[in-house]
Amino acid sequence: MQTPRLLHLSLVLGADLEGRAGGRLGEVDDLVVRLGDEGYPPVTAVLARVAGREVFVSAEAVSSIEHGRVALETDRLDLRPFERRSQEVLLRKDVLDRQLIDVDGARLRRANDIELARVDGWWRVVGVDVGPRGIVRRIVPRRYARRVAGGNVLDWAEVEPFTGHVPTVRLRTPHPKLSRLHPAELADMLEDAGRAEAEEIIAAVHADPELEADVFEELDGARQLEFLEHRSDEEIASVLARMESDDAVDLILELDEDRRDEVVGLLPAVQRRRVQALLGYGPATAGGLMSPDFVCMFGQATVQETLDRIRRSRAAPETLEVVFVMNSHRRLQGAIALADLIRADTEDAVGELGDIPRTVRADADVEEIARLMTDYDLTVIGVVDDEQRLQGVVTVDDVLELVLPRGWRRRFNLDDL
Repeated sequence: MQTPRLLHLSLVLGADLEGRAGGRLGEVDDLVVRLGDEGYPPVTAVLARVAGREVFVSAEAVSSIEHGRVALETDRLDLRPFERRSQEVLLRKDVLDRQLIDVDGARLRRANDIELARVDGWWRVVGVDVGPRGIVRRIVPRRYARRVAGGNVLDWAEVEPFTGHVPTVRLRTPHPKLSRLHPAELADMLEDAGRAEAEEIIAAVHADPELEADVFEELDGARQLEFLEHRSDEEIASVLARMESDDAVDLILELDEDRRDEVVGLLPAVQRRRVQALLGYGPATAGGLMSPDFVCMFGQATVQETLDRIRRSRAAPETLEVVFVMNSHRRLQGAIALADLIRADTEDAVGELGDIPRTVRADADVEEIARLMTDYDLTVIGVVDDEQRLQGVVTVDDVLELVLPRGWRRRFNLDDL
């Protein structure tokens, strides 16, 4: 199969618009494309400048598009004012020089040029040049620009343009491309994005409440407040209800004091009780970091019963990496790694399998927690009261968020080195 010839938008803009007889009618000002479910959006029209006024040429009337020349199958032009149709964007006005989402690379990129090709009977957008050659091609004289080959070109199927500024288009929600990104990757992009772009991503994520809650868990406090400042108490409570309890507490503490009680009061009963319990601890202590979601079984329970309990649990996966064991008085007596549990005989009693549990009290500081987790190679540590009853668990990611410097994910992004 022959690879289609690529056209650079920068060398189509300003091109001669020629009629059927070959005479010059005007100059190409922009190309209109339609966003939709198709992987590569088709060019639906050409906007041109003829005798000082803007004219619209439907793609059906275009016989060819080349660098420096767009030829028509007619000499008649539609002089009616251009009106956008649903999902239509202008490549020069709406996409070029703007940021877009590189879904494959999970980062924001700038569109320095746009690549076109003839595919399936239509001229379509097939890529975006995000490298310096795209800029060079636009600033050097046109006779030299033709010699500048494509640079760092991203496949259009792997990018998503921002369209919040376009009146007839919005970032489609929920969008399959964005759903491929991890909440932490979305949070990183939100940290880097400008206000308008960030608001557009949040609007897209808002269509999936569970994803929205996961993203808010990854944001720093300032960004959380920025995206919640115009929401009602009910809307904030809706986000908090889906967050992990310890992360919800962190967000609540970022709110103005006069809003906290009202927002907490709007939470579902179970989440409200958990949040109220955690609010009594310092944010950098085991009590403030712990999650109340865990699995703790009586010692006489079998491995099979324990695995069934894990399957039914809605706790976060990281809290289930260790299953705890208690005696008949509900005092903690053991801890079993999930991997060891899976390898054990299904009829074994879990009380016979557990190791000595390593625990901390609720007032333990983050340094003590980190030391114990490091010394004993723990990913989960239990938080107990004076009676050795399990109150919650602290996971290694909770500790890392406090120990590592802000922005560490971006700092260690190999693409940026």
